[in-house]
Amino acid sequence: MVAIFKDELHEQLGTWPLGYIPYGGADYGEIEAIARAVGDGGDTVFHDTWTAAADRMMIDGQQAEAKGHLTSARESFLRAACFYGKSFHPLFGKPVDPRVRAGSQKQIAAFERGLALSEPAIARQYIQFEGSSLLAYVIPAQGRADEVRPLLIFNNGYDGTITDLFFASAVAASRRGYHSLIFDGPGQGTSLVEHGLTLRPDWETVIGAVVDFAQTLSNVDPLKIALCGWSLGGYLAPRAASGEHRLAACVADPALSSVADGFRAYVMKLGATRDEAANLGAMPAALMERLAQIVANDRKLTWSVVKRGYWVNGAATLREYLASVERYTMDGRIAEIQCPTLFTLAENDMLAGGTQNFFDALRCPKTLIRFGSNQGAGEHCEMRNRSLVNRRVLDWMDEVLV
Repeated sequence: MVAIFKDELHEQLGTWPLGYIPYGGADYGEIEAIARAVGDGGDTVFHDTWTAAADRMMIDGQQAEAKGHLTSARESFLRAACFYGKSFHPLFGKPVDPRVRAGSQKQIAAFERGLALSEPAIARQYIQFEGSSLLAYVIPAQGRADEVRPLLIFNNGYDGTITDLFFASAVAASRRGYHSLIFDGPGQGTSLVEHGLTLRPDWETVIGAVVDFAQTLSNVDPLKIALCGWSLGGYLAPRAASGEHRLAACVADPALSSVADGFRAYVMKLGATRDEAANLGAMPAALMERLAQIVANDRKLTWSVVKRGYWVNGAATLREYLASVERYTMDGRIAEIQCPTLFTLAENDMLAGGTQNFFDALRCPKTLIRFGSNQGAGEHCEMRNRSLVNRRVLDWMDEVLV
């Protein structure tokens, strides 16, 4: 696969909108132009280039709206939201960079300006949760907004934003006749950036509040509410399904039974014994120091673990972070998943290593769908062919939510 961006982290973060091309989030030429403009530049250049492109789209949208071209205006505003959302990802971390907060606010403002031009207009909602509120939007089935229909709740992972959910999944679901609910849970999007809510392993508590909200919607069939999680959401969604039994179906893309297992295998390669790796937060100091040095000397690991991981998990040190990661496990809970469940498995997705074993352990009605590089869908979350995974998942939903 030929890289578009010169920097590996920029390539990882900047190519996600390729998956949104079928759903109006970007076009290839726009992403390629940004990559050329970023060139050998650092994270500030990456941020400024994406932001400048989004600013131009906002101007296009405003001019189109002033001339009465509302469809073009809507498309421009929504695309601008996607681009603002990409701009600040390399700047993740705590203390929060002012550019992250500003980018998040611009993203939501552009998104809402586009949603306001939808038919019918879509307004922000709030889900009450433990004394706080979670930003949410209900995206209706295309042309069937007032019909009582099944609802798909789309669940983000570590660093996705609410517009990622919209372009990656909700647009496709709307076209297929499903209402969708997208939201920022603890540790995600505005809940993290604006309110400092960190991630938590007991996701059944979060989804319990989301389902409570969903069941108040007049156009939702309360018996046909499904949950779909991608990336780290591949742990969060099954974890929620193990405790929230009002769900009619669950999808994990890919499925993760333990967030810590990937780290565990890695430290064992570094020389840790099985016993030493059994509790990552309690590893010997020498081993922890060696791991810390490896992370510090790898730009992508520094971003994933120190900048993103510490912030999202509410940790201040590597030991605290690894101790927190141990809590994200399905141990003792897999048998509690009762609803029909679909797992995806892309052949080159490093997070999918335990998907097959997790699938084998399920005792509910279950389906596993594999995706390969020969389909252009072998990478994490099938991001180079989201339209394929959406077709497969929605076909499965059509059969399950009859």
